[in-house]
Amino acid sequence: MNIASYIDHTVLKPTTTVADIEKLCAEAVQNKFAAVCVPPLFVKKAKQLTNASDVKVATVIGFPFGYSAIEAKVAEVLLAIVDGVDELDVVINISAIKNNDWQFLANEINTLMPIIRKNEKAVKIIIESGILTNEEIIKCCDLYGAAGVDFMKTSTGYAEVGATLEAVTLMRKHLASAIKIKASGGIKTFSFAKALIEAGADRLGCSSSVKIVEESKL
Repeated sequence: MNIASYIDHTVLKPTTTVADIEKLCAEAVQNKFAAVCVPPLFVKKAKQLTNASDVKVATVIGFPFGYSAIEAKVAEVLLAIVDGVDELDVVINISAIKNNDWQFLANEINTLMPIIRKNEKAVKIIIESGILTNEEIIKCCDLYGAAGVDFMKTSTGYAEVGATLEAVTLMRKHLASAIKIKASGGIKTFSFAKALIEAGADRLGCSSSVKIVEESKL
């Protein structure tokens, strides 16, 4: 298994420095990771550092709690596109889920999708599966599957529970095959990464990416 091709090499800590981004991008190019995922501030820099490679640049929108106004998320998306982003990892409004306000969520995604599609970018929708019920996860699959997103993503990495085999399996069962799954949050070993892929994940968000690749060669 070429595990590197599944990995979004990620640094999203609030103390991220330019040196962190330079290291991240160098490792991504060297290992041929699928993408780097960086804070919005560093999209332009990451694009410069990966430009001679096939590594995509992803950033986060509404991160990490998802409760930014729709208009704020639109502004973040537009700025990221101007800076050269390839993929957008958008945190949905989890408060809206907990309030059972699916109309708000439909309005949110239906506002963002035309902008993202017009600019031919990929979108990954972060649902924070670790704090949702199975019923809420299934409703998300229905809503975002119908919206035609590229990926549904398990977690931000900031909730107490990150990626789980159970969540990935449930999402795969309730999504059309055209909608991919990104597992993220707490993926620190090759064995867990491999198990997530076998459960249905197409992409993995990791900060322990180099360690995982090294373990895969043992």
